[in-house]
Amino acid sequence: MWGMAGRHMPRHGGRMTSDTSSSAAAEPTAALRGLCSGAVHLRGDAGYDTARTAWNLVVDQRPAAVCLPANADEVADVVRAAAAAGLKVAAQTTGHNAGPLGDLSDTVIVRTSAMVGVSLDVENRVMRAEGGTVWLDAVEEAGRRGLATLHGSSPDVGIAGYTLGGGLGWYARKLGLACNSVTAVELVTADGSTVRVDAEHEPDLFWALRGGGGSFGVVTAVEFAVHPIESSYAGMLVWDQTQAETVLPRWLEWCQDAPESATTSFRLLNLPPIPEIPEPFRGRSLVAIDGAVLEDDERGEALLRGLRELGPELDTFGRTPCAALAHLHMDPEQPSPAVADTALLAEMPAAGVDTLISTVGPGTGSMLLAAELRQLGGAVARPPEDAGARATLEGEYMLFAVAIAPTPEIAEIGRAQAEGLVEALAPYSSGGPYLNFAERPVDVSTCFDADTWARLCRVKAEVDPTGLFRANHPVPAGTAGEKTPVTT
Repeated sequence: MWGMAGRHMPRHGGRMTSDTSSSAAAEPTAALRGLCSGAVHLRGDAGYDTARTAWNLVVDQRPAAVCLPANADEVADVVRAAAAAGLKVAAQTTGHNAGPLGDLSDTVIVRTSAMVGVSLDVENRVMRAEGGTVWLDAVEEAGRRGLATLHGSSPDVGIAGYTLGGGLGWYARKLGLACNSVTAVELVTADGSTVRVDAEHEPDLFWALRGGGGSFGVVTAVEFAVHPIESSYAGMLVWDQTQAETVLPRWLEWCQDAPESATTSFRLLNLPPIPEIPEPFRGRSLVAIDGAVLEDDERGEALLRGLRELGPELDTFGRTPCAALAHLHMDPEQPSPAVADTALLAEMPAAGVDTLISTVGPGTGSMLLAAELRQLGGAVARPPEDAGARATLEGEYMLFAVAIAPTPEIAEIGRAQAEGLVEALAPYSSGGPYLNFAERPVDVSTCFDADTWARLCRVKAEVDPTGLFRANHPVPAGTAGEKTPVTT
């Protein structure tokens, strides 16, 4: 729903202007000029500002160059040229979660957004997505064949980045994280080679790519299992925010007994008065519960009865085609300016409920657009056989706090409020955050157990010993015990 609030918001004044101090590109980036059939943007080029724009318009990334390859061979050309010129490489599809990358003055962004397309092996229930494909394309193609993918709440997030970081979606409590449904990955490595990895070929690298992030190469294709699900019992319940003190404890109690077939979220919403939001909710503060239940209608109705007894003013739960779930959460479907913070929570006791409501709820005047709790547990907490680097997410809930930030001044206030809420609920934290939602630099080593972190560092040292590839949440080449540098 924060996507509607983010539409048509202006970029931060004065920030999105190109560096035109020189009329010609200087070395070392000039060596990139003829690559990608000319789809290369250096500082000073007319197309540089558009090419460098991150999905989150608050992020003012200024790379040495932006290259838009059309295929894996062109990715390899860029990687080799960047390495020869002493530059770093950062892969992006849409530029989601770009903030933690920091200073990119010595870095070439390889934007894979032109490398799109999906193909579906119905018999073996495996989908192949090219490296720049976003989830909506995969969701709709699978849906046409009565199948479902493990997509998240945003239809325009890139499949590659989402999956490299874990992948928490509407079927997660039943089917686990998306990274563990991956069957093969194709990528360009630091020496410019294009390789295909799976359980039998380069198994250590295959393991690291499934949840270890983008530190290991530029992904040019992902193959993953799809599931025989045509529809679910899904939708949204909405109340006025004055009902938060009743609804939140009931939902938390409901979560404790909910079957793994149910994956839901709870949100406190403070919606701005903009035309994109329907009139009944425009400018209001609300409580919303949404999600999907992999049960028949009778069972779904029975499971939701206790929440419906609270009398929501809007109830859209019902039989829903899988393809429609990509839009259920009403996440943004175009670039928006926002600031956010996140945490994994081991529990949400009564004191935590009081903290959340007194910080964001009715009468607080909070500038947070949304304070969200996503239901974890079930398959998300149970390591699957042959899991990748991200086997589970520890805790009962994921907290996400976000504010729309049309100006630097508003961004500063919103960031402080988001971080303040996470800090206030820190006593209930279960450890490091879920990195796909971490919009600022964090110590990545705290997000994995010691053995997993040590193995990730060893894989990084094997495939990228010089640290050519930069990731938003980096794994360094090294040994156990090394910490990730946290920069801003």
